[in-house]
Amino acid sequence: MEKDAKIYVAGHRGMVGSALVRHLKTIGYTNIVARTSSELDLRNQAAVADFFAEEKPDYVFLAAAKVGGILANNIYRAEFLYENLVIEANIIHSAHQNGVKKLLFLGSSCIYPKMAPQPLKEEYLLSGFLEPTNEPYAIAKIAGIKLCEAYRSQYGDNYISVMPTNLYGPNDNYNLQGSHVLPALIRKFHEAKINNQPTVEIWGTGSPMREFLHADDLAEACIFLMNNYDGEQFVNVGTGEDVTIKELAELVKDVVGFQGDLVWNTDKPDGTPRKLMDVSKLHGMGWKHSIELRQGLEHTYQDFLQNEEVYAV
Repeated sequence: MEKDAKIYVAGHRGMVGSALVRHLKTIGYTNIVARTSSELDLRNQAAVADFFAEEKPDYVFLAAAKVGGILANNIYRAEFLYENLVIEANIIHSAHQNGVKKLLFLGSSCIYPKMAPQPLKEEYLLSGFLEPTNEPYAIAKIAGIKLCEAYRSQYGDNYISVMPTNLYGPNDNYNLQGSHVLPALIRKFHEAKINNQPTVEIWGTGSPMREFLHADDLAEACIFLMNNYDGEQFVNVGTGEDVTIKELAELVKDVVGFQGDLVWNTDKPDGTPRKLMDVSKLHGMGWKHSIELRQGLEHTYQDFLQNEEVYAV
């Protein structure tokens, strides 16, 4: 990407989008276009078409999505499927109509079959059944990948897709009704600490294994791929390392400084047993994460403390 190119970051106030904007500015990209959801409803096809026709961005990072944890994914199944389908279809089609040079679509590791071999290789897509609790979201993200592939094969559009592992970092969602596991743990342990609670309840058995990538590392990887990768197949982005939920909980407990005990509610679902990404393709291109989990958690907890009034709603 040329330093003066006009770059549209869809979803710039979310965790991934804000990290992209921070990193783009840090390395000298100044012509960044963004709209809040109140300024541009990405579910509105006409509004998105008008925006692209007016702004004519050169490059697009499609980081806008309706996201949530296992509870939200399972309850709001229609919204997670419909809204994500509409957002990505509107942006990808308008990018095509307005001659965008290159688009990067952000998916999710939940696209992989529930019982796929570990670690998850890119070629395992559509090789088995999805995890039922987040199937609508996964199907929407798979559709986004296939849209990018279809516009590439039919029109020659340079659209690439990136599949990140579980993410965390500044501007995460800490609402306990809709958050992912890591921000939920940070908030639960923090509130238990300040309220002198003796225990914290955590869903499931603690046995599932999860991989975590800091959003700043993902942003760096996305910009690296935008500048260095033009292939049809999507690319996994992760650390290639995972921990059990129990190990994660103990680590977050330590970082937050909670002194009580953990109570596991085994009546609640565990979700997919393991989701470790095979990142050999990305490593082979020359990119590797730089923020290790404890360091990233310490940074993220400090960000939570500084923004607690905003996050803890």
